[in-house]
Amino acid sequence: MQKKIKQIKVFIEMIKRMIKIIAIIALVFLLYLLLGIVLSYAKQPAISQEYQTSFRAMDCYGDEISVDRAYIIEDNEAALVQRLQMIEQAQDRVILSTFEFRSDESGKDILAALLQAARRGVDIKILADGTTAFMRMDRNEYFYALASMENVEIKIYNSMNLLMPWKSMGRLHDKYVIVDADLYLLGGRNTYDYFLGDHGYKNYDREVLVYSTKPDEKESSIHQLEAYFASVWDLEVCTPFEGRNTKKALAAREELQERYEKIKCTDPNIAEAVDYEAKTFPVKKITLLSNPTHVYAKEPTVFYALAEIMRQSEGDIAIHTPYIICNDWMYDSFREICDKNPDTVLLTNSAANNGNPFGAVDYLENKDKLVDTGLNIYEYEGGVSYHGKSLSVGNRLSIIGSFNMDLRSTYLDTELMLVIDSEDVNRQLRENMRMYEAESVKVLDTENYEIPKGVTRQEISADKKWKIMILKPFRCFRFLI
Repeated sequence: MQKKIKQIKVFIEMIKRMIKIIAIIALVFLLYLLLGIVLSYAKQPAISQEYQTSFRAMDCYGDEISVDRAYIIEDNEAALVQRLQMIEQAQDRVILSTFEFRSDESGKDILAALLQAARRGVDIKILADGTTAFMRMDRNEYFYALASMENVEIKIYNSMNLLMPWKSMGRLHDKYVIVDADLYLLGGRNTYDYFLGDHGYKNYDREVLVYSTKPDEKESSIHQLEAYFASVWDLEVCTPFEGRNTKKALAAREELQERYEKIKCTDPNIAEAVDYEAKTFPVKKITLLSNPTHVYAKEPTVFYALAEIMRQSEGDIAIHTPYIICNDWMYDSFREICDKNPDTVLLTNSAANNGNPFGAVDYLENKDKLVDTGLNIYEYEGGVSYHGKSLSVGNRLSIIGSFNMDLRSTYLDTELMLVIDSEDVNRQLRENMRMYEAESVKVLDTENYEIPKGVTRQEISADKKWKIMILKPFRCFRFLI
């Protein structure tokens, strides 16, 4: 009996030692991850003299009407229908680049349309971010079903690899669709229910549809986007997502085929030809702004270009961003802009209305620094998180895309912003912006607000309060989140 008791004690001691060793290994690995990430991305590159010399704000303006035309898509349901129409009418190619692609209701609609296009012989290329692909696309039979089709290629930008934390923060944040040689859609919408269709919870967002009347001409902006896509697609960090013909994948393919037939029956307009020239407005010039595409800390080219455009403007400026997280250089840039344009408006979600808890934390902690820049700050209180990323500069420039006014968009992510010189598009953008501004309160100082009649301030939910409390100690990592 004593021998058995002794054996049990020895076994327990062995288990304890194993647990201790595993705990030490886990702790060392977590430290390795943390140091690998922080040391690799803590230093934020300065804007180079070369880029400052090469970028001129005046180059974003045109003198005559160009071959491009444009129109803003504001509504989530219209955004889904627009994608389905574009894919349905594609004859040669569809290129889709997205930060996040889910197989929820609207995601399956897009998957079904792409699968049907592939069956028609259309060339399909899809580019998705590695971290979100790991969570949403890996081990997912719907994506396996599409990827196994002929004419379909899917690549993943910077696939997750915990052994290489020094590459982990480089994310693909671009969101656009190119169809054939003359049509593209670019903005801030991801490919799932929060941003497309009407399936309950949602974010408000914005994108621009661009149609080229003469796509063969060099001045068409679609060539800028094509060249950018090719530069990312050919990167070594973009790896193939392989399809699988498993039973589940084959069943998913049949389901998607049946789904698309139902979609066309429910909304016959999807199959009807669209007169894009009649739907869009004339444009003088379109310029694509982009960040570097490597996976390391990036030169802040998009933010610099946006700030320079605003600094050079003589007209009214309105900036809409879901959240705002700045460093001293960014605060100084806003201060310079406001010194020249004291009526510059910044609209962002209130802490209660913000869909990003860390964005809410940082805004609460640094509101005084924003107020000190001279920005006329408005907090959106509409009850639905506003995800639109846009600038209106004067009465000609509309700037729309994926760039948030935060440190991640400035230094870590791939980002695109489309600068459109068009009085008609700018008028449309300002009308859309004013809808959100009408449901906002004006910040008078760090404590006081001007609350318009009919606007009710949102209250921070208990769930969000907990999230804010948990995230506060991690404010030192604000450059990563």
